[in-house]
Amino acid sequence: MKVKMMSRNPDNYIRETKLQQHKLPRNYDPSLHPLEGPREYVRALNATKLDRVFAKPFVCNLSGHRDGVSCFGKHPKLLSALATGAYDGEVRIWDLANRLSARSFIAHNGFVRGIAYAKNGERIFTVGDDKTIKVWNSLAPEVGEEEEPVNTVQCRYGLHGISHNRKDNSFATCGEVCAIWDEQHNDPLKTLKWGVDTLHTISYNPVETNVLACCASDRSIILYDQREAQPLRRVLLTMKSNKLAWNPMEAFNFTVANEDCNLYTFDTRKLQTPLKVHFDHVSAVTDVDYAPTGREFVSASYDKTIRIYHAHQSHSRDIYHTKRMQHVVCVAWSLDNRYIFSGSDEMNVRMWKSNASEKLGIIRPRERSNFNYQEALKEKYAAHPQIKRIARHRQVPRHVLNAQRKMRAVKEKDQVKEANVRKHSKPGKVPYVSEKKKHVLKEEV
Repeated sequence: MKVKMMSRNPDNYIRETKLQQHKLPRNYDPSLHPLEGPREYVRALNATKLDRVFAKPFVCNLSGHRDGVSCFGKHPKLLSALATGAYDGEVRIWDLANRLSARSFIAHNGFVRGIAYAKNGERIFTVGDDKTIKVWNSLAPEVGEEEEPVNTVQCRYGLHGISHNRKDNSFATCGEVCAIWDEQHNDPLKTLKWGVDTLHTISYNPVETNVLACCASDRSIILYDQREAQPLRRVLLTMKSNKLAWNPMEAFNFTVANEDCNLYTFDTRKLQTPLKVHFDHVSAVTDVDYAPTGREFVSASYDKTIRIYHAHQSHSRDIYHTKRMQHVVCVAWSLDNRYIFSGSDEMNVRMWKSNASEKLGIIRPRERSNFNYQEALKEKYAAHPQIKRIARHRQVPRHVLNAQRKMRAVKEKDQVKEANVRKHSKPGKVPYVSEKKKHVLKEEV
């Protein structure tokens, strides 16, 4: 006679301590769970609704500036330190953990055009309208000592931006020319120029640290290599670009904020056509900054809003705004990927959550596992019409809504006109031009 015996391992169902949760066995046979799909869909729908219920991105307001905020500088090693420059020449160092202004000093006569930390965070470099580069200690002076710059470099031309190298002691400034400097010298090591009047923003590549890029007043974007004697390449757009940000994870991609309400992501290996055109803003885009993961970036605009985009999607995933916020001039993404900072004309620095519905504070393991499960469900059912509609819906200011309607009407009218011209012309005389190619005029090497 054949006898079958049941054998169970106590480790599979007995708790080690009384503080642990009971271990529940589960049979993953799909035939035993015929309603698993509908049940998961309901959970995904509820998770999407709760995501919008708890979407409260605004964290705090940092007030103290007496004029509009013009630029940001992120500390490379301290998450709680942020430097901001204002239109009146004042620079403030913020203690973000306590939401207080740790230091403030008048750095320049006129606008502060740019702030950059050294690679180790021990020095702060500022440039302003008074044609000077000033170096400051990142630590506050002792009690009784006055705030004085460590070094001051007088330049012969105006300065509009500064960027520091991630790996060595060099930094670059832009103005009438692109100048490469060393921290130990008061004269530029190299000067690069490509026949343009003004370069108004400059940025080092965080990965390929010898490469840098500038946006010029003649609507061009110029690439430089500090090892070369001449600029590398230039691409000319239909309108002027205001800011440029490199992708920290993909060294060959960068995104520019343009005056035509759009952002353009380029691949340096093929500048004739942008990889992606990012829409949704209704006024000039003033600043852009990437998340440390390289997957998303945030943009600031004169339409009094900031938007968050996926790096490879054309439309924004979220929009932040308040009633009192005016033209947003500068924006920054924190290095821990959790917060976004915006500076606007009405003298305030605002702190936002990068994920609007994220819970701040301590999260217990069971909460974390539940949040991860909800994220997986939302991703699985993201294409369902009902869930997609709820996840995409946003309340926008009235002036933004009206401007969107006007822009949509103008675009539809142009499409109808182009279709009519093509219909009554010879075949091939009016070619189809993709949206990507409409905004790039030419590339020069």
